[in-house]
Amino acid sequence: MNAHSRWKKRPAHATWGDFGADDQLGRLNLLTADKVRAGVAEVRTGQTFCLSLPLDLPGGTAMNPRRPPPQLNATRRGEAANMTYPLSRDNAHLTDVICDDTVTLALQYSTQWDSLAHMGQWFDVNDNGQPEMVFYNGYRAGVDIVGETDYRAGCGCDHGTHLGAKALGIENMAQQGIQGRAVMIDIKRHFGTARFSFGYQHLQQILAADNITIAPGDMVCFRTGMDEAILSMAGEPDMDYLNSHFAGLDGADSKLRQWVEESGVVALIADNPAVEILPARPLNDDFYPSHPLHDLCLFRLGVYLGELWLLSPLAEWLAKHQRHAFLLTAPPLRLPGAVGSPVTPIATV
Repeated sequence: MNAHSRWKKRPAHATWGDFGADDQLGRLNLLTADKVRAGVAEVRTGQTFCLSLPLDLPGGTAMNPRRPPPQLNATRRGEAANMTYPLSRDNAHLTDVICDDTVTLALQYSTQWDSLAHMGQWFDVNDNGQPEMVFYNGYRAGVDIVGETDYRAGCGCDHGTHLGAKALGIENMAQQGIQGRAVMIDIKRHFGTARFSFGYQHLQQILAADNITIAPGDMVCFRTGMDEAILSMAGEPDMDYLNSHFAGLDGADSKLRQWVEESGVVALIADNPAVEILPARPLNDDFYPSHPLHDLCLFRLGVYLGELWLLSPLAEWLAKHQRHAFLLTAPPLRLPGAVGSPVTPIATV
């Protein structure tokens, strides 16, 4: 252990320290140049698919009351809106008309990435019987991820200041680059749109039936069909229907958890709002996370989660052409301090 490490004890089934004491990338370290070439090797036709929902969907706040839909407004020129603004107002010789706008956007409202700063746990990193709020690789709440209520004496900030993710922020993911080989697991095609907990046995059934190979450094997409339902609802989500249909990964399935750990996958991506099914089964009878797959991926392994992606058109094309792998290009916003980001992913086949 390096002397400057932030922890004395790491959680079970974790990669903390495996990529260096100060690592902020987690499994993204496995998305190497070779994996980019492996993704490029899957390109045969050059056809592309946009994997993002319109960023004003699902619509309203029914899916998550803490995440309002985006609000577009014009920037300002003094008291005037800077939208269809004739620059000739300022100079009689100008002929230009300018449009310029701004957006207020919950970064995880629609198609999104979760960074490793999105969810942590209470854990006894100092092995002294005193759990602390920590994130991947031992980065601490109130020190490395700082919210309005996280004032600490000597931290250099005022109470009520939101500094965000000083470590593990989404900008690390953006700077590293998100491009490589991805594979499609088509749950809808094999199991329909019934709501159920998708576990290891279901995964193995699809892998065998579709002859899918998953290698370390791959990104894995799970199509449930929820994206099609959200699109059809046109901004007015029927939460009773959405909550009673469509699969989610069973984050409490021990064999599925072992597969995520041993497979070396970089990211798990789904067309539903959490990748995993919620509420989740408890992992044990003592203390357990409310989001067991988030705990395993974001907190322990450094595996990224993509949520509310538009996967169905691509999945239908892949099935028609008896393929499952493709090149995925999916950088988040390079926004320092953010814990999540909208994304407009592109699949190239």
